[in-house]
Amino acid sequence: MTYGAIDLHTRYSQIRIIDGDGRVVREQKVRTTAEQLIAAWAGYGPLRILVESSTESEWVAQALEAAGHTVIVADPNYAPMYGEVRRKVKTDRRDAAALAEANRRGWYRAVHRVSTPQRARRQVLRSRRHLVQLRSGTISLIRTLLRQDGYRLPRCSAPAVADRLAALAVPSALRATLAPLTRVLRQVSEEIATLDRTLAVVATTDPIVRRLMTAPGIGPIVALTFRAFVDEVSRFRSAGQVSAALGLVPREDSSSGPHHEGGAAGAPQLAGPGGLGVLAPRESERHLTRVDRTPGRATRSTDRRGRLGASAQPHFVCALARRNGVQRRDAGGLGRRVVPATRRGASAFR
Repeated sequence: MTYGAIDLHTRYSQIRIIDGDGRVVREQKVRTTAEQLIAAWAGYGPLRILVESSTESEWVAQALEAAGHTVIVADPNYAPMYGEVRRKVKTDRRDAAALAEANRRGWYRAVHRVSTPQRARRQVLRSRRHLVQLRSGTISLIRTLLRQDGYRLPRCSAPAVADRLAALAVPSALRATLAPLTRVLRQVSEEIATLDRTLAVVATTDPIVRRLMTAPGIGPIVALTFRAFVDEVSRFRSAGQVSAALGLVPREDSSSGPHHEGGAAGAPQLAGPGGLGVLAPRESERHLTRVDRTPGRATRSTDRRGRLGASAQPHFVCALARRNGVQRRDAGGLGRRVVPATRRGASAFR
């Protein structure tokens, strides 16, 4: 059998082809285009090609698979894959050689390749997240510029900031400075609203997303983000693996002292994929404030109105997220909608 590997880069990529005994059949640097990559493997029959997971890897894999090859997208963090790398200066040629040998010997760990529908959905959600961050940064800058001249913008929702700013009496020079930011803010808010309407329609067409939205505090955006991340739930052996992938990690007691792996220990941002870092805390906080009060010791962190103190809130919300997220079926969160599916062979997510 003949094996191939690609050290993939944005402009030029290094390819290497070896036979079953490890002898080099071809070694070449080609432009990173579909035509050049397909032509580089022509004449060698169907090959098993190894490529590291990266921004470019999916379209490259699809192009080569359409040409009749078998493509393995491998985890670049898997150390045994580079077992043949010598202690020399790192070069593209040596990386391609190590990948080709790992392909021949099976020293790789394939990553999950997201399905085409969920990949497209991730791109839309990522675009929306970028717009939300842009709007938040613009609002923060507007408030800063106002405070520098002694003015304050009343607290309000993000879409209402432009109208509140228009009603605020400020000098003409300051208003002229804020005018470009206000126009950007209005345009970005309109784009976010358009995306939200589109995603709300998409959410109604997916039975899994509709099921996730039955959890307290879970709306279309959070449900779609979770659905796009999980993709095929059969790739997880248990709900605990989903929990770990989200960043809901347990406390570790070791000789160096107790500590938490990931960001769930004391901050509302969890370790995990982009867009999911606030998923469980958001659900837990809404579940706490709008639906129920968790009985027991946890309720002592709240005041008489059921609100969390500033110091207790990050720790408590993340602790409740571990319960409501994906670790316990009796917590009333997303886990109740995920764990049964995994125990039934993941049929509900297919």
